[in-house]
Amino acid sequence: SPWHRQDRINRQYMRHEEDQPQAKTFKAGLDFIRRNQAEDNWFVQIETFDPHEPFFTQRSYQDLYPELFKNRSVPLLDWPTYGPVTEEQELVEQCRGHYASLLSMCDARLGDILDEMDRLAMWDDTMLIVWTDHGFLLGEHDLWAKIQMPWYRELSNTPFFVWDPRCGKAGERRQSLVQPSIDLGPTVLDFFGMESTEDMLGKSLSGVCADDSSVREAAIFGNHGGQVNVTDGRYVYMRAPAAPDNQPLHDYTLMPTHMRDMFSVEEFADMELAEPFGFSKGCRLMRTKGRAWSKQHEYGNLLFDLEEDPWQAQALDDAGLEKRMQGLMKGLMEECEAPQEQYQRLGI
Repeated sequence: SPWHRQDRINRQYMRHEEDQPQAKTFKAGLDFIRRNQAEDNWFVQIETFDPHEPFFTQRSYQDLYPELFKNRSVPLLDWPTYGPVTEEQELVEQCRGHYASLLSMCDARLGDILDEMDRLAMWDDTMLIVWTDHGFLLGEHDLWAKIQMPWYRELSNTPFFVWDPRCGKAGERRQSLVQPSIDLGPTVLDFFGMESTEDMLGKSLSGVCADDSSVREAAIFGNHGGQVNVTDGRYVYMRAPAAPDNQPLHDYTLMPTHMRDMFSVEEFADMELAEPFGFSKGCRLMRTKGRAWSKQHEYGNLLFDLEEDPWQAQALDDAGLEKRMQGLMKGLMEECEAPQEQYQRLGI
């Protein structure tokens, strides 16, 4: 593909770790911290794309994983195709080794931040949050990557670490159900002594950090056009569309772009202005016919017990439990102002 070709070209200009985007990003973050650590009320987000495919890193990190060099005759696999695993186990192990190498580089760069916080004695008044947006399948469930399959636990139960100097709890795990994607905003605002805005659905996690106080009964997650998922911490319910054509499904936007291209003329053909949502502040949005970017919705409805079946190997058949989880899902959809056609698409 043109992306793989460009990647091979880019690697020629990243002969050393300091040439890679991750190293440059962390270097800039460290510079900000050093210049501002003596000031009050500042915030920095160090956003690094890694560990992300392609799993390209330097030889010093690859040497940590000898399996990468067991057989030099096998082709390079550090950028797997999204979907079923079709490669031999030797290639699967190699890809896992490349991922581990890149993860080790991420650990080293995060370590630079922790070391600097040690050196500058910042732990008494500085909050540190480490989080990632999703996982990545490396052969689990006989699948690669994400999006093309259900949001299994390996993908959706992401690492999340918080140091809150107000309570000073360290080396402890929490069991409360949290959603960093919406809880981070209220948590940071609370740390700075500010109130959450009316539109925020998340919760401050200060109580979770301090004593594992619960902030929600259930959480909803998923991606556009796929299954809609809900979990109460023990059970996870994945609801697929009721109709084979995955309709009705719409895009709502004021920025008519996909990830790599603009909306087509055909996509605008039946565009209409939708009535405002609460979060759009009275502004009407463009509504066009949506399309799913994966086959995730073809997996059907799935219900798993994460306590008894943490690997999600055997779906449950429990109508009563499914009804309860469906009720949680509907309530959270209403809270999120889901468009009415979503209920029709899911058959609830």
